[in-house]
Amino acid sequence: MAKRGPMPSFATIDDYIAQYPKEIQDKLQELRAIIKEAAPDAEEMINYKVPSFTLVPNGKRDQQIMMAAYAKFIGFYPFPTTMEAFSDDLKAYKQGKGSVQFPYDKPFPKALIQQMVRFRKKELSK
Repeated sequence: MAKRGPMPSFATIDDYIAQYPKEIQDKLQELRAIIKEAAPDAEEMINYKVPSFTLVPNGKRDQQIMMAAYAKFIGFYPFPTTMEAFSDDLKAYKQGKGSVQFPYDKPFPKALIQQMVRFRKKELSK
């Protein structure tokens, strides 16, 4: 696991992922691929020191989907309106206002994640 203390800064998502053990790297790469499959034109960047995917060109924080690795789960941040729209589908997962926790020991709900990404992208295009 990453060292305790202040979160280092990273230039790229690859740099962020590289700090973790192989098992976590694999999960992060898998979630990254799921997001990119749903939004192939999303621009990858680091924002708030975590991997972010802009859903509109030059998107601000609220126009991005983010992910971050923690000790026991990967946090996925699709935005509060997306969480609300998919609240019934997410009941099996621990959640925050704009986030959901995917434990390392369970497979990602790929179809659900992609629906959420597409929903948010469509919401931003209005």
